[in-house]
Amino acid sequence: MSTGLIIALIVIVAALVIVAAVLTLRARRGPGGQNLKRRFGPEYDRAVARHDGDATAAEHELAERVERHGSLRERPLEPAQREQYEARWTAAQERFVDSPREAVAEADRLLAELAGARGFPDGARYDEQLDALSVHHAHHVHGYRRVHRVATAGGTRTQDGDGRAGTEEMREAMVEARALFEDLTRPTRHRDESRKTVERSDGGAAHGRAHHQPWGFTRRHAKGS
Repeated sequence: MSTGLIIALIVIVAALVIVAAVLTLRARRGPGGQNLKRRFGPEYDRAVARHDGDATAAEHELAERVERHGSLRERPLEPAQREQYEARWTAAQERFVDSPREAVAEADRLLAELAGARGFPDGARYDEQLDALSVHHAHHVHGYRRVHRVATAGGTRTQDGDGRAGTEEMREAMVEARALFEDLTRPTRHRDESRKTVERSDGGAAHGRAHHQPWGFTRRHAKGS
């Protein structure tokens, strides 16, 4: 065997070893970018935006979330628990008409308690709870983020101070948050079927459902605060 052939074989073997090492490293680091984008949907785009367009940094953050919370198993709700949570959410919606800020604060507390009851980190650890929810309810978690932000900041007002912009912001947050509430209260089998539909449509179904839920008020009926 000639020296040139031996060198060529060594180079090929070395290249194969390098490729195998890279593939092994990727497998150990978790799902790739395309898998993360499919799993997180709109949450993937938000992560990229938070990292100023750096997809690699965003994927690293999302992969860490999956590593920390991917093995979490949600606890089922008892029928009586589900009814209690649904009654509280309905009451919060009805309260929005006269007291939008109090209604949003109640929705924020309710989502935190509900997530805790389902086995997610306690609501007192909001950031950790939100990360865990984003792994298992990625297409709906932003509604909780919006409600929490509005509830803790008190909403925003127009420059003339009439409060109409704040009320509209709170109304939109409540509407979006309801999708997560329904996902958390839905029986596991039905939720899994719904999640497959959402993933196939790349988030479109979630967006549509979040904005077509029946409400006990309309934007013109809600009073400013």
